[in-house]
Amino acid sequence: MKVLRSVKQPGNLLILSMLMIFSTGCAGLGKHLQSPGINVADIQVQEVKPFETVLRIDLRLINPNDVPLDIKGLNCDLELNGKRFASGVADAKKKIPPYGTGVISVLVYSSVFKVIRGVLGLQGKEKLKYELKGRLHLEGNRLLGSTIPFESTGELSLKALPEP
Repeated sequence: MKVLRSVKQPGNLLILSMLMIFSTGCAGLGKHLQSPGINVADIQVQEVKPFETVLRIDLRLINPNDVPLDIKGLNCDLELNGKRFASGVADAKKKIPPYGTGVISVLVYSSVFKVIRGVLGLQGKEKLKYELKGRLHLEGNRLLGSTIPFESTGELSLKALPEP
């Protein structure tokens, strides 16, 4: 009974209302987004300079959410066989529809020395393991989650194709 009387007072009612709003309302401010599926769709050498190599990586994004992903950019790091190889950023304005896919290209940069070390490290190996980690930066205000982490791993076969 004492609890009911204290709730009837205007100050206590306001505090109770605010607690209820904050405990339930924060979840309604922004949806929890699942990380999109990321697959490497293509890798191409764009430019080789005396001290730097530029690669273009095309990423296939698969949106598992029931809302579109309004992407304004991304940053990523590429590892080959467990060693950091290249990093890059992209100003990629792209809208991935709910339960849809899209491709975003990102330029990554690596030193020529890392490329040479990477090629020398491939001798005698049949597979190249890669890991791509990064963050998608989403359009929106600062109250909503503005980034989503992603990770993609895989292997590429280094065996030569058989001659016909």
